[in-house]
Amino acid sequence: MAPIRGLLRAYHKEEQFSLQTRAPSSYNPLYSYRLSRGENKHYLQQYGDMYFLRLAKLKPVVEKIAEDDWADFEIAGEKAQRVERVLDVRQGQLCWVVGTIYMDLPLKPNILEDIGKEHWIAGPPPRHSYFSADSETQVFLEDESGRLHLTGQTLKNSLLVTGVIVAVLGTENANGDFEVLDLHLPELPPQPKRWEGSDDDEEEKMDVDQPRKKVALVSGLDISGTEADTLSISLLTEYLLGEALDDDDQNEANAISRLIIAGNSVASDLMLNHEPLIEDGKKPGSRKYGYDASAYNPSPTEHFDQFLAELLPSIPITILAGERDPANLSLPQQPIHPAMFPHSRAYASANVTDPGEEEPGWLDSVTNPWDGDVDGWRFMGNSGQPVDDILKYIDLGGPDGDGADGRMEIMINMLRWRCGAPTAPDTLWSYPFRDRDQFVIEQCPHVFFVGNQARFDTHVLHGPEGQQVRLIAVPRFHETGELVLVDSETLEVEVIKFDVHDPSQLDLNGS
Repeated sequence: MAPIRGLLRAYHKEEQFSLQTRAPSSYNPLYSYRLSRGENKHYLQQYGDMYFLRLAKLKPVVEKIAEDDWADFEIAGEKAQRVERVLDVRQGQLCWVVGTIYMDLPLKPNILEDIGKEHWIAGPPPRHSYFSADSETQVFLEDESGRLHLTGQTLKNSLLVTGVIVAVLGTENANGDFEVLDLHLPELPPQPKRWEGSDDDEEEKMDVDQPRKKVALVSGLDISGTEADTLSISLLTEYLLGEALDDDDQNEANAISRLIIAGNSVASDLMLNHEPLIEDGKKPGSRKYGYDASAYNPSPTEHFDQFLAELLPSIPITILAGERDPANLSLPQQPIHPAMFPHSRAYASANVTDPGEEEPGWLDSVTNPWDGDVDGWRFMGNSGQPVDDILKYIDLGGPDGDGADGRMEIMINMLRWRCGAPTAPDTLWSYPFRDRDQFVIEQCPHVFFVGNQARFDTHVLHGPEGQQVRLIAVPRFHETGELVLVDSETLEVEVIKFDVHDPSQLDLNGS
């Protein structure tokens, strides 16, 4: 907080104020998760193709790691042999095989069971967690040939979910189960160097004379347009515009070169359909199909548009779609259409169909997940749905699957799995890719962030080939009032907290 003498001081007519300037931003979105439009986008293909595509992409990577480690592995004079397919495993043979993990949890929904029931019943409510301590979780390894049941203590010590590609070493026992002695993951992919792929003039921005820049990350704004969140959003706006606190704090705010909003920007509970009111004792008429203007509340989107329009003349903004935002629900979520922002869309790119053909605008509405180069560093992140869904498979998320524990461990393993959404399409809605699985991470990012988390957390992950990744769990601003700043040179992280004083929370008894 700025010193009081800096904020409360007498007015002097001769006092001069320096001109504040915003640090420039070097920005290059990659559009890795954009889907085809029009006739090229269809849902006729099967979802099972995604698992075959993922296995075909990552199997050679895992095989090389396993072969280098288990080439000389032997027990009682028997050397471990490589098996090409799951169905080629023989009882008593020490071997290793590569496949896709499938987990059968007691509370996980099963569409085959629903179809097989003789009588139709209403569907159960969505599960907050598929894990149950009272029932056993069964783990299988499958490929195009079949499925193999895995057992062993190694599985309990490893974090695995459906959709992960692994190599397992062991032997099949008399019960037909494969006893796992060791396993390997794809590990981190190759990491590009800073400014790799950029123009030569971009390297000039690494000059030591340039001011130190920062990238701001925020998520879970949940703007509703009510008085409940007006003050906190106003404090955030004033800080980003450099209009708050003292000169030192204003200079720090001016060093922010870009704001990244990681999903859930508008409140969804105010946009639900409501039944029409009964007037004069008459029953409401039957509802019609199609758009119902009386059931739509435009207030959250309008206030979010005003928030963006106030910031955009000063700072460029990247917006990821979130689970509650006005975008498609299945991953990868496509960008929020600029038509939702009548006041701020003037700052967006005019080419909505193919934005890669021209320079991105100061308002860049992007996909979820998203990756791009910011100040030379490779950024990659999502709005939190993959992490939330993975927590349903393990007991780290608590009984409701929404706990704060285990989220950083999941983020670390997502990079080691080389998959940004491993549980898609099994329990996480996804587009049925046919040519390649876009969730496979082919280049390791320098910064990996996940929005809408229960609390802030950060970690530096080191890979086997010298990769170094800054992982950031971005908290929900509506609940924590926290803004995350990333230094553009060192990738160090700091948190700015905005808190509104509430006199009603004071203890009048003084205890």
